[in-house]
Amino acid sequence: MTDQKGTANQRLTQIKDFLTMNKTATTIPWDPDCTKFPTRKELPDIPGAPPEAAWVWGDNDYLGRLNLLTPTRVAAASREIKTGEIIPVNLPLNVPSQPAFGREVFKHEIKTLHENIAYDDIYHMNTQSGTQWDGFRHFAHISTGSFYNGTKGSDIVGPAANHKCSIHHWAEHGIAGRGVLLDYRGYAHKKGINYDPYDYYPISWEELYHCGKDQGIDIRPASQGGDIKIGDMLFVRGGWKEAYDSKSPEDREKAAFMHDTEDGHRFAGLSQEQKILDWLHDCYFATVAGDMPSFEAWPTHESYHLHEYILALWGMPLGELLDLEKLALKCRERNRWFFFFSSAPANCPGGVSSHVNGNAIL
Repeated sequence: MTDQKGTANQRLTQIKDFLTMNKTATTIPWDPDCTKFPTRKELPDIPGAPPEAAWVWGDNDYLGRLNLLTPTRVAAASREIKTGEIIPVNLPLNVPSQPAFGREVFKHEIKTLHENIAYDDIYHMNTQSGTQWDGFRHFAHISTGSFYNGTKGSDIVGPAANHKCSIHHWAEHGIAGRGVLLDYRGYAHKKGINYDPYDYYPISWEELYHCGKDQGIDIRPASQGGDIKIGDMLFVRGGWKEAYDSKSPEDREKAAFMHDTEDGHRFAGLSQEQKILDWLHDCYFATVAGDMPSFEAWPTHESYHLHEYILALWGMPLGELLDLEKLALKCRERNRWFFFFSSAPANCPGGVSSHVNGNAIL
């Protein structure tokens, strides 16, 4: 009886697609070129996967939502280039001077090959110490210990370590498409909303919606009448870089060692609320990123982290500590919040994460 119902529903979807010229993702593995995908509440149950997992692109897939960056969508995104202005979003490798969460300080050495003739660089760094992509090996679904698409800790380190969810898969595919910036920090200044990016402050879906409205865009997915297209890349400016620049070197170092205190680190970021989860999923963003050290408000006040959903369950690259100051300024000057964006992750087989190496092009 269940099979008959499923067959009938699939046939009904085919008829609707024919009438609307859509292509709905129904059979796993999903076709990235589909024009309609299930909402978070409509996700199919996947045997062996945690609830709400969207491991839908194939058994050996380690690209996740990057699959949405198809040639068709990348070509369409290129039409956002109007002035050709290139705006890098990468912090210097030594910023922050003392990384948070106990991470290693960036060190740079010059190696002399031949005096006055030739020199090399030697970098010592943690890929989480500056502008970064959190790779799928970075954060698991905690209760099941599962990383994206069933990858386990034993796949990452130890005698059975392999290349499941390695960052090099992203490098080989490439990242390019249409970006959208929500300048929440600019909106907050305009509306007199005062908060400290170095303190816990959850940015709600409602606030982001009004921020978008103030910028002249509807942040809902196109399937709900909004301006967000499948495969768009989200950027949220929360103001961390602005706050960092205003601090003295001593205050920066003090803030970086908050993890050693009873309270631990506290940062502004997206709220861990159901509306945010629905929005992040249902927009079918290819990637999400912000200028905050954790993207989500830290520490979470819920029983879960956004990292678990974004990385482990949905396979969505998550960027942190991007320098969005100049981009926000230019977007506001031009009154344009969509742009072409490209990123070149490190081609490191077995790697966990990567610096973004990203450029926005207006």
